[in-house]
Amino acid sequence: MNAAEQLEQSEKYEEAYIEYKKMLMHKPDDVDILTRTAHIALILNNKEEAKFYYAKILEVDPSNIMAHEQLLDIFVDEDKFKYYLLRGNMHALQQQMSYANSDYKKAISHAKDAQEALPARYLHAGLCEGQEKYQEAIDEYLRIADDDDKNPMVYLKLAELYEKTEGIISAIQILERGKKDNGFDSYDEVLAGLYIRNSQPEKALTITKNELTKARALFDMGENDKGYDILISVKDKYGNENTYHSLMAQYYFQKSMYDEAFKEIDEFEKLSPNSPLIYQMRALIYEQKEDAFNEHVNWGKYNILRNKDADLIETIASLLEAEGDKTKASEFYERLADVDPKNTLALQKLVEFRDSIGDSYGAKEYIERLKVIDPRNKFAEENYEKIVNGNGSVGGGLLSFFKNIFGSKMR
Repeated sequence: MNAAEQLEQSEKYEEAYIEYKKMLMHKPDDVDILTRTAHIALILNNKEEAKFYYAKILEVDPSNIMAHEQLLDIFVDEDKFKYYLLRGNMHALQQQMSYANSDYKKAISHAKDAQEALPARYLHAGLCEGQEKYQEAIDEYLRIADDDDKNPMVYLKLAELYEKTEGIISAIQILERGKKDNGFDSYDEVLAGLYIRNSQPEKALTITKNELTKARALFDMGENDKGYDILISVKDKYGNENTYHSLMAQYYFQKSMYDEAFKEIDEFEKLSPNSPLIYQMRALIYEQKEDAFNEHVNWGKYNILRNKDADLIETIASLLEAEGDKTKASEFYERLADVDPKNTLALQKLVEFRDSIGDSYGAKEYIERLKVIDPRNKFAEENYEKIVNGNGSVGGGLLSFFKNIFGSKMR
């Protein structure tokens, strides 16, 4: 036990207080020492210093309920604004969001002026947004915009919320208002992106300083060669960014240079391997090449990544299987089994495929899953013993595997 604790136990609080403060000089962020120091400050009726130490605890450990409770006891009679603000924070930490919302509103009503109310307004707006009460969040951010007009983030939050509720035009209008009223030039690149998405590339071109955005705007205006010239000039600067390769793919696509477009999509995939845009771009190229099968497969992959739709995954797997590509089909059946773990068709197909390539362990794993999900499954009843005991095979075992590799000429 250190000297400060001994003094505290002996109820020599003033001496213990001095010792704890000395310890804090060496460990200013130690929550245990801060807690003991704050506690003794209260015993000595030194509320101002107690408030300082409990506030310091919340700086170090924002979710510390004890510090919240102690500060609530201090502020309950002397400062209703701080009391309700802290109580709102504590309720939010405890996932009691309706209570937190009520507390933030009470804090706002007890603020001495608009500036003091701002922290509570920001917290209330953020909480409403998190609860998807978008209109209530918008109303709060609009009030904040009147009282904190120097903060550009307010208009960015409003734009984000307007896009979710009213659409992209409202998002553009609120950013244009922030730019006009407050001179927030930092909105230019965000606005340029919104202009392009709203089919206003000419406006985007007038305000953007980003070369990739300029190229995109020029492509959308039909100025393909000008956009391409910009991309070539900035290859060293942006060549390792996925957006650069998507724009190069767009240029080659518009020029019907499909092999070059595919190469750029491959480069994009290296940088963003899980992006649905990969398959969207490939599907559009296959559509122009009148390759309906690969077009549908790539649209399927695109939608799977975006939606994880079990029916769609099953459709693509069946399509690949019908075309004779059992290896690719098995990949989709594996995805189907992940998305829909009780899908007996997927498990049955995976048993057959794993067995056909000689993967007895994998076949056993899937048939065990099938038997647990559907104990009376006919396929499982007919093949369980053969798979588990290794006596025979469902799909021809290694013979089928070699046929898949070397073709049907093998006897």
